[in-house]
Amino acid sequence: MKAVGVVVEYNPFHNGHQYHIQQSKTKTGADVVVAVMSGHFLQRGEPALVDKWYRTKMALLSGVDIVIELPYVFATSKAEQFAKGAIQLLSAMKCESFAFGSEDGNIEPFKNTLSLLHDFRTEYNELIKYYVSQGNSYPKSLFEAYEQLKQKRPQLYIDLAQPNNILGYHYIEAAYLLNSSINPVTIQRIQAGFHDDIQSDTTIASATGIRKALFENGELSDVLQYVPRYTYEQLQDWLQNYQQFANWEAFWPLLRFTIIRYIPKDLTQFADVSEGIEYAIVKYAKVSDSFTDFMNHIKSKRYTWTRLQRMLTHILTGITKEQLHRFSSPTYIRLLGMTSKGQQYLSEKKSEFDLPLISRVASTKDELLQIDLRATEIYSQGIQFISNKKIDGDYKTPPIRI
Repeated sequence: MKAVGVVVEYNPFHNGHQYHIQQSKTKTGADVVVAVMSGHFLQRGEPALVDKWYRTKMALLSGVDIVIELPYVFATSKAEQFAKGAIQLLSAMKCESFAFGSEDGNIEPFKNTLSLLHDFRTEYNELIKYYVSQGNSYPKSLFEAYEQLKQKRPQLYIDLAQPNNILGYHYIEAAYLLNSSINPVTIQRIQAGFHDDIQSDTTIASATGIRKALFENGELSDVLQYVPRYTYEQLQDWLQNYQQFANWEAFWPLLRFTIIRYIPKDLTQFADVSEGIEYAIVKYAKVSDSFTDFMNHIKSKRYTWTRLQRMLTHILTGITKEQLHRFSSPTYIRLLGMTSKGQQYLSEKKSEFDLPLISRVASTKDELLQIDLRATEIYSQGIQFISNKKIDGDYKTPPIRI
């Protein structure tokens, strides 16, 4: 059996994701789709809308065959580490290819960009340092350095201002650096951009737009046309059980309590906290009544919203710098769910996997897994705070079978 891998968050799974799954199978001729999915905290540094098991069900009911978890230390890292962990897992599961969304659906510009940045790596790094020294944010410095470097070798390159292109580039780079035989494939995104609001004249919307509609309007029916039926049913079920969806506003009292337990110096032990920002975090946590108010106080040109959210995620979960950077590679494959076809693939290929497949967490004391278990417990505490009901944790929840 042939497998194509996808790297996802499904926050939530929507019609665009379903299109991506269908096109990935068509373009690669794969028998099964393997999704490596972030757990309860995501790459932009925020809690997931619903828990990882609800999101697993959405995926399995809508075309994915196997869902595995991207460990917390990769799922909440910058794009390079996020991509590296994901591609290592898909390679370990013997996926022949991986497919990602991009703006124009052409793989050649990605390969050209990879060649350019690796051939001129030293000069690229010097340009980045220069633009940072001029007061630009790190992401802005990366973009400016790249734009200047493109003049050296006129070719067709990707637009690194687009979030999906950035991740796609790092997926391809990770496969190259790992010397993996996994083949990259890109699928053109349709209709909705990464951060676009929902539009009434289409059935495709970004996950960001869907979440915004849910939190601003509060009506689940507002997103009905943008998600598969199974996603809508899972979202309905979540609301019946837990009253509201998770986001930083909902988790703010828990985060605020966590922050003000510390003096500023103590916060510097946590991953991504640096350069004096700890004083502002403690100061404004004490006086801000909402997460948005707090973020508007501490955000600056130097600290992007995403960078700050990652810091806060690590403070909330108690993940230190040493813990986040101790692991350069995943040490296991954590199975969250499978269809019957996915189970057939696992039975056929499991003996060839490069990493152990974990379906029951009680069977291992792996250090990397312990961090995932902690993240689930913290997320569960947040859900209990807003709904007075905890989610079933990692020890109680077996892999979902569809």
